[in-house]
Amino acid sequence: MKQLKKNSEGLTVQYAQLALRRAGKDPGILDGYFGARTEAATVAFQREQGIAADGIIGPTTWARMFPYLTGYRLYRVRQGDTYTSIANRFSSNVEAIRIANPSVVPEAIPIGTELTVPLSFPVSTWDVPYSSLLGGLVLDGLAARYPKLRIEPYGRSVLGRELASAAFGTGTVAVGINASHHANEWITTPLTLRMLEAYLYAEAYDTLLFGFDARDLFSRTRLVLSPLVNPDGVDLVTGYLEANDPAFQRAMGFAGDYPRIPFPNGWKANINGVDLNLGYPAGWERARELKFAQGFTRPGPRDYVGRAPLTEPENVALADLTRREQFYMAIAYHTQGAEIYWRYLGRAPKGAEEIVAAFADVSGYTPADPVEFSSYAGYKDWIIDSFDAPGFTIEAGRGVNPLPLSSLPQLYRENIGILMNSLAFAANA
Repeated sequence: MKQLKKNSEGLTVQYAQLALRRAGKDPGILDGYFGARTEAATVAFQREQGIAADGIIGPTTWARMFPYLTGYRLYRVRQGDTYTSIANRFSSNVEAIRIANPSVVPEAIPIGTELTVPLSFPVSTWDVPYSSLLGGLVLDGLAARYPKLRIEPYGRSVLGRELASAAFGTGTVAVGINASHHANEWITTPLTLRMLEAYLYAEAYDTLLFGFDARDLFSRTRLVLSPLVNPDGVDLVTGYLEANDPAFQRAMGFAGDYPRIPFPNGWKANINGVDLNLGYPAGWERARELKFAQGFTRPGPRDYVGRAPLTEPENVALADLTRREQFYMAIAYHTQGAEIYWRYLGRAPKGAEEIVAAFADVSGYTPADPVEFSSYAGYKDWIIDSFDAPGFTIEAGRGVNPLPLSSLPQLYRENIGILMNSLAFAANA
């Protein structure tokens, strides 16, 4: 993490402001500007932590802030400690500590034991834009709070960023969900992570979620979430990739060939300028023909199909994961339009019509088919064409991409039922 001080700007400043707010300090609006109020909050935080109170966020201060981004801290047990005293000290609760440390007997904690102590807020935030960094921190925090969750790297992006999936469940029937194929649709990452967190909580605390028994679904299914398919592109759109970075400059050069597409907000592609949701072997040649006819003949912000299907590392990695898991059904999250695409060239696998009807009922979204211009080479198309499995593209929400963070509560209400119904269908397959 880079050093931050007064007058610094950018997404990392927003992350520091979020950490300060969660730590009980007042940095003001989470606007990405390190002003006097953020400086004062930083000094107060440093004093509380017993470190040099210079108002500058360097390695030592960042290390103390990370628990307020991951949502947990590690604590080594001392003489006389109990779960109750530890929970009170860190504003946690006894049950959360017990769930995060399943191998520890609370009544007899050996001195020196390192405990995971969950903090008092949801890990998945809706307050700041996402990036490859924040996505990784959230996955780390969820796995620490809920040890039944397994974070499994499945590849790397063009820029070498780790692609990770979150696997949850002990059943043999798997549901695959992915998000952020398209960079300016990055809001699907916090959406799917919050839905995952709700499911983890319901299973751990044995509560219903959207009327479904979470523990029963956990035992009968396996959810595999890939929440950030296109980390480089998302970093470009949200500002984590800074303007002086060579990759940013290269992308800006690609965008210059398409001056009518706003930059960076109109950027959907990976950092190579290839549209990842046109990278699968399901009518790829027809997709190339259609996109080239529209003028998308070279790398750019969107709609360039690349040299061939499954040539970009992000496509290859997700395809390999899909083949390994043999999903009963797969869902790709996009925005926007409040529609569900569920057929490929008019064809749908057995059971898909019943599933899409249930999804439509709980979300209010409309089952539909995309226009021909967008009917080929997508992930959903490949799932249907190659595996004869139910595949869905969820065009979540309404508005103009990128959708604002303020839309997330509504998006969650519309989509949590889709998650739980997908697991219920898999459990009964």
